[in-house]
Amino acid sequence: MEVIYLTVGICKQEMLQKKNAVLVDGVILNGPIMDSKAGEKFVEEACKIIMEEVIQKADDVTEKVCEWRAPETLKQILDLEMRDTGESHQKLLQLCRDVIQYSVKTSHPRFFNQLYAGIDYYSLVARFITEALNPSVYTYEVSPVFLLVEEAVIKKMIEFVGWEEGDGIFNPGGSVSNMYAMNLARYKFCPEIKEKGLSGLPRLVLFTSEECHYSMKKAASFLGIGTENVYFIKTDERGKMIPEELEKQVQRARKEGSAPFLVCATAGTTVLGAFDPLDKIADICENHGLWLHVDASWGGSALISRKHCRLLHGIHRADSVAWNPHKMLLAGIQCCALLVKDNSGLLKKCYSAKAAYLFQQDKFYDVSYDTGDKSIQCSRRPDAFKFWLMWKALGTTGLEERVNRALALARYLVEEIKKREGFQLLLEPEYANVCFWYIPPSLRKMEDGPEFWQKLHQVSVT
Repeated sequence: MEVIYLTVGICKQEMLQKKNAVLVDGVILNGPIMDSKAGEKFVEEACKIIMEEVIQKADDVTEKVCEWRAPETLKQILDLEMRDTGESHQKLLQLCRDVIQYSVKTSHPRFFNQLYAGIDYYSLVARFITEALNPSVYTYEVSPVFLLVEEAVIKKMIEFVGWEEGDGIFNPGGSVSNMYAMNLARYKFCPEIKEKGLSGLPRLVLFTSEECHYSMKKAASFLGIGTENVYFIKTDERGKMIPEELEKQVQRARKEGSAPFLVCATAGTTVLGAFDPLDKIADICENHGLWLHVDASWGGSALISRKHCRLLHGIHRADSVAWNPHKMLLAGIQCCALLVKDNSGLLKKCYSAKAAYLFQQDKFYDVSYDTGDKSIQCSRRPDAFKFWLMWKALGTTGLEERVNRALALARYLVEEIKKREGFQLLLEPEYANVCFWYIPPSLRKMEDGPEFWQKLHQVSVT
């Protein structure tokens, strides 16, 4: 700490001795903000730590997935307090090592998360580049490369959905994509809401399955629709929305005097990995004039696989799709796209605020590349770049292999579960989700009944 303070003091004194020093309120305006040489050295040494402790150990099964410490203990180890004076170079490097040591290693071969795991080196390099460049994707003049990359990636993803044209934008999470879609569907149903707000609207109702992602409920709450106006449709034994039940609920809502406007189908539910029957749901949406959104945040990557894309049969009939390449394709969190079938500028009409200081219409280039006005954000990360660089490196066939491998591993696990005493498969999976019970020895000879399940739930809480 003393060394840093002394260095800053010497730099300031040297600047004051120069004839061209500009001093305002005791602040030197034309001097260095920081010691660039020391900064470069720190980046170099920190990158070496990342290389040694994260990347090179990523596939080492002898390493721990997590060096677990209780919260109060970890607070002491990390020394989280911020002080008036900066820490020394070596102390900061040690903090970097500590952060890595006590964090969960998501790239470890034995890190088993239900939705993401592993490392992709190309996506990682893309993140290094974007973090170093620190861009914000809202206008072409400030982010030319990344806006073109996003356009190219969205165009390719739209092809896999099966649309001839469309629009889209990358968002900070599938939950946000679902919220975008819900708001977009409401705007399409009632455009005046953008100016007049909620006061003049009828009671809006949307429909989704009992197995949908919880973000649908959050979005309804956030947008002022209300969680009581989310009608949860019954699912079958595999967790798929039952179309006949959807039809009943739509008719019920109309009889109640409500205004149905949206159906959200799920392609790859979080727990069972269920894919709703999209074609039948699309028929109902067409008959009743409802926006069809497909939350394919988890299952969307199956579109890349010629073998497994049948799981999303009918998705081309959707009005919007959420798809997260950071899950099965390893694009790196976060990498989430909302794709929209409408190509008339509906996204921009819905979200544009026409900030004249930023989105001027008389620039020296085609201002249609200033896509920031169709986002609810201003500053936005170039998340498409990590997916693009990975796609360029692996090709579509390489991405397809990742999907096929994931589902083949799921099938292998199912067969191993069937061989082992004490494991009970819940159902045959159609995606990568494998649901099973572990039956402890004390319960294996017990008859199936309420008492059995009560005791089993004490072993494995649901």
